Amino acid sequence: MLVDTYGRVATDLRVSLTDRCNLRCTYCMPEEGLQWLAKPDLLSDDEIVRLVEIAVSRLGVTEVRFTGGEPLLRPGLTGIVERCAALAPAPRLSLTTNGIGLKRTAAALRAAGLHRVNVSLDTLRPDVFKTLTRRDRHRDVLAGLEAASEAGLTPVKINTVLMPGLNDDEAPQMLAWAIDHAYELRFIEQMPLDAQHGWTRDGMITAGDILTSLRTRFTLTPEGDDRRGSAPAERWIVDGGPHRVGVIASVTRPFCRACDRTRLTADGQVRNCLFAREETDLRAALRSDAPDEEIAALWRQAMWGKKAGSGLDDPEFLQPDRPMSAIGG
Repeated sequence: MLVDTYGRVATDLRVSLTDRCNLRCTYCMPEEGLQWLAKPDLLSDDEIVRLVEIAVSRLGVTEVRFTGGEPLLRPGLTGIVERCAALAPAPRLSLTTNGIGLKRTAAALRAAGLHRVNVSLDTLRPDVFKTLTRRDRHRDVLAGLEAASEAGLTPVKINTVLMPGLNDDEAPQMLAWAIDHAYELRFIEQMPLDAQHGWTRDGMITAGDILTSLRTRFTLTPEGDDRRGSAPAERWIVDGGPHRVGVIASVTRPFCRACDRTRLTADGQVRNCLFAREETDLRAALRSDAPDEEIAALWRQAMWGKKAGSGLDDPEFLQPDRPMSAIGG
């Protein structure tokens, strides 16, 4: 298994398929984009499937989430999903996406074996969406959400980041809309993973702010830690149920003690924490014809050295060199 020195076991693998994205969200990357990874540096489809197979057959991984950048930009995505779904033991497969390409891909991805999707949507207002993402694609995201629901990629989860002066007044409206459409909404605190390194603690909307805003319209009852497990989101029952809303408070309420994640970047580096500044190169081992057990041993070693926490509460905290788009959500 992928165990660290604090006894945590990583069973949830996040696989970044590309660092490219077709949005330019202000809290993620600059308007001109970034210098993308060169194609030879990216893991091939075969290399991705092999690493996922090692993870599920030798290292105890039970859940695999494909991320980006924007994973729907990855050629061959459906084939990757289909091959991973056929592994034994078969992992639970999910996808985190901005939703723009879901209308044309949702049915095929479900048929290939994908179980569900998380879609990033920060606002219900098209003009605010355009300001936040620097693209006029709000209608496409809504269409993608509808297609995912119709295809059976459920529960469809929505990830929302609130930004001061832009959409910080939308929390109650977002929750009411999500309930009406049977989507599961999760608010995420803005994290120090922007390419511009412009994040400041004073400039973020906190979990406390979000809950205060939601309570102006809804009654929220804590679901309880016994139901949360290793999930990053604290969940609240809305107006007595059955609907729920989640808040991922990575900054103000860290959940590192229960973390069960291991991460693989699009160029084959293992990261034992979202905020890690060190990586372990599995791509080099793959391309030097290392056997599966040697790669598994490298992976175990990488996770064994995982720190107790993210370090966000340390005055000496330094952002990772890679932004979120190059790490994977």
